[in-house]
Amino acid sequence: MSERASVPREDHAENIAPVGDRSVLAPAEGPANLISVQAFLLGERLDTRRLEGPAPLATAPAAVSIPGGGIAVLFRYGVAVLFGAPRGATDRFLASLDPFVTEPLPVPEQEEAQLVIQADADQHVDAAGNIVLRERTIERVQLVADVLAKSLMLAHYEIRIAAAFDRIEPLAATLRKKGRTGARSRELLHQIGNVLAMQQKMVGRVETGEKPELLWEHPELERLYMRLADEYELRERDRALDRKLDVISRTAETLLGLVQTRSSMRVEWYIVLLIVAELVLAGYSLLPGR
Repeated sequence: MSERASVPREDHAENIAPVGDRSVLAPAEGPANLISVQAFLLGERLDTRRLEGPAPLATAPAAVSIPGGGIAVLFRYGVAVLFGAPRGATDRFLASLDPFVTEPLPVPEQEEAQLVIQADADQHVDAAGNIVLRERTIERVQLVADVLAKSLMLAHYEIRIAAAFDRIEPLAATLRKKGRTGARSRELLHQIGNVLAMQQKMVGRVETGEKPELLWEHPELERLYMRLADEYELRERDRALDRKLDVISRTAETLLGLVQTRSSMRVEWYIVLLIVAELVLAGYSLLPGR
């Protein structure tokens, strides 16, 4: 495998705490209690099993140290969430993931946040949008990464579903005004396929409406997760997208049924015309003098 095809092995994790300290993350620069967070949607899928490098800091989801400083939490549905990574380290690390990304986006989609570490604070999202934590433990880092990754995926699907609505709306308007769909079966099947693919990924891979498996082992973090999920409106956005997907799917299926019915009626008329033509020819051959 080429050198670029693997996560670099050098151990330059200046902002990873020593072994034995539950606090795993410190800022690479800036105030000691403020840590930058960046979530990147890289593509359709990220093959975390093929990544090479130092032993992970945690699994499910995978958390690894970033050469040059910081921690990355990686998700198989194509998202990488980076904590406290300097700009240069971020660019190099994302470039090292390129060989493991399926159907990469031309420009990765991004969402940003800030962590504020306050030992005596109630864990929440403050008025400025900063995520306030008591400790920098790996479990809290994973939990924050899970919420940000799901929020980023929901934003991605909100854009895609809005575009799908824009494509379906003219077809429904044509049906209302002219009594015909103005679309071909292949186009409608394509729309239905897009909807099914989005539903499959949202439910089967991202699980935007489900709690992370991490909470099974760390139930004490459930309150933090619920607060973050409420702040980023994960459930509300997931339900809204589900309703929109259902509307698009039912509209496309209805239009497809009308197109197929129209095609069937056309075939039936062709058969009737052929039968009439056959009868005319047969009758003509029976006329006297023929």
